Amino acid sequence: MVIVGGRFTVDPERREEFLAGQLELMRISRAEPGCLEYTFSADPLDPGRVVLFERWATQDALDAHLRAGDARRAASASPGGGVTARSSSIVVYEVASERPLRG
Repeated sequence: MVIVGGRFTVDPERREEFLAGQLELMRISRAEPGCLEYTFSADPLDPGRVVLFERWATQDALDAHLRAGDARRAASASPGGGVTARSSSIVVYEVASERPLRG
């Protein structure tokens, strides 16, 4: 399993617009083979912060998603609904195992 975690800093006044611009990407990504989770969400404590959480069954599935995203961005005049993040950080984690938190 592969987890992708990210954060975006956006203008607080445009955060909802930024999130709305990600809805179609979330729908498309969740339908891709190997996608277990794909979510952009607003940080409830910081009005200028958006969090990204993705889970992929394999690195190959993530790689295919990234290739498809490159093609979508090349074909789109305004990816993300036209709102650009001030900054971002996205990290990939390779997971060796998983278990319930309790139990």
